[in-house]
Amino acid sequence: MSAGVLVRRTPRGATALRGRVWRPTPYQVVGFLFWLVMSLAYWRVPLCCDAGQHAAVVERLKDDLLRPRHPTADLPGAGSPYYSPYAVAQGAFARLTGLSGWEAVRLAGPLNLLVLLTGLNRFVRVLTPRPWAPVLALAAMTLLWGVERAWWSGYLGLMSMTGTLPYPSAFAIGLTFWAWAWTGARARDERPVRFVGPSGLPGLSGYAGLGALYGLILLVHPITSVAAVLGGLALVAGWQRGRKPAVAARWALTGGTALLAGAVWPYFDVFALTGDTSVDAMHRRLYGDLAGQFGLALIGLPALWLRARRTSWRDPLVLMFALEVAVVAYGWVSGHYTYGRILGLTLVPPQFALAVELAAPRPWPVWRRVLAAVTAAGACAGFLTVQAGAVVPRSLDPVGFAQPPSWPSYDWAARHIRRGEVVITDGYWAVHAIAGYGANLAAPTWPDAAVDERERLRRVADVRAYLDPAATRAERTVLARRHRVRWLLLTRWREVPEEAVVVAWSRRTGEVLARLPR
Repeated sequence: MSAGVLVRRTPRGATALRGRVWRPTPYQVVGFLFWLVMSLAYWRVPLCCDAGQHAAVVERLKDDLLRPRHPTADLPGAGSPYYSPYAVAQGAFARLTGLSGWEAVRLAGPLNLLVLLTGLNRFVRVLTPRPWAPVLALAAMTLLWGVERAWWSGYLGLMSMTGTLPYPSAFAIGLTFWAWAWTGARARDERPVRFVGPSGLPGLSGYAGLGALYGLILLVHPITSVAAVLGGLALVAGWQRGRKPAVAARWALTGGTALLAGAVWPYFDVFALTGDTSVDAMHRRLYGDLAGQFGLALIGLPALWLRARRTSWRDPLVLMFALEVAVVAYGWVSGHYTYGRILGLTLVPPQFALAVELAAPRPWPVWRRVLAAVTAAGACAGFLTVQAGAVVPRSLDPVGFAQPPSWPSYDWAARHIRRGEVVITDGYWAVHAIAGYGANLAAPTWPDAAVDERERLRRVADVRAYLDPAATRAERTVLARRHRVRWLLLTRWREVPEEAVVVAWSRRTGEVLARLPR
């Protein structure tokens, strides 16, 4: 060092520390903002549709966590598939905190969304290292549906999410993305299998844990597990390499653990549901207007075709789409329309293939620029025609977008009805909601494996007979005593029977609550 010149040496490790500064990925930023906006959008919309059924499940588990009664009727509940691990966890949480069934269901929405978003990120990262691919996959999954509203449990459009986020199906789909991510990672890993592998290595215990995850999906939402298993099979068939006996043993452990998890659950026999056709008729409408509800997702088909051309038909997303379409088609041809419930996840392969393709680094060839332009146009069309009302409040809406359903609350009636008392109602909203407050219906709204379908239909017929304007007081009395009916919750068009006493009414809907004599 020459005289008069001070050389400052950089301390060792300083540059290394600067290199370790955490920077969020594009998806972490966008995903957090999406979670925040969607949670607020979900929170502003009143719970509707099947939320009352799920609130009723929590209420019955609050009463008896080990032997709950039927969710919506004064009947035994043994064998009801509503009592899944997801519901039991909600019931235990409600018992510990004192929350109502409605409150427990409401709180589940943001949690389910978190599981869904993290699972999506993990799965797309297995498909590609491109950092913007998860962001584009999220956009495609929530916008590329159709120009007609598709509202059903397990559908992941923005509009549907405002009502279905607290349902078990949303949680099960989030778990499915996690299961696919771990399945894909293990199928691609060709290193030797150890009994207990370090983090990231496919030890045999990891295969068993993955099987437990598939078993949990099976118990939480059985129809979603069909799509989950098909996706897992596609990932294994597309990526797995190695000696066949060893490969078969690993995945046999996964499958065996999943079946064992389903078999040991004490609340219901999940495998008995495979022969249950009682809900097929109500799912027929899933197959109506497929083009209007799902047409925009077809924009992703060229991306699937490109994947098949570049690699082979064994590409996991290509296989996944083919298998799921085959099951949906089987549901239509066979009349087992319940299989149409996997339509939401059937769109995932083209949506995610499109996201991976458009996340490619620039410069782009002409065909990719055209595909991007068509995708952007499709996303705008989906947003403006169907999805915008989910996140744009009416007070800020300059156009008049269609809004999510706004169902009334039945707090005004529930404060008069004691837990377990039986209600007859003729209102569409009320029949879906009132059991969520702890009341019982004279006739269950939906088929349930815990109740013989013939018994449920007999009860439905009795309710119709009671509400028949031509029914005499004596006939109504016989039916009310048969089912121990204490309350009538009637729409404003229905005349209150002479023997009933009106105790409350709703200013919003005009419905009245009337008490019957004991």
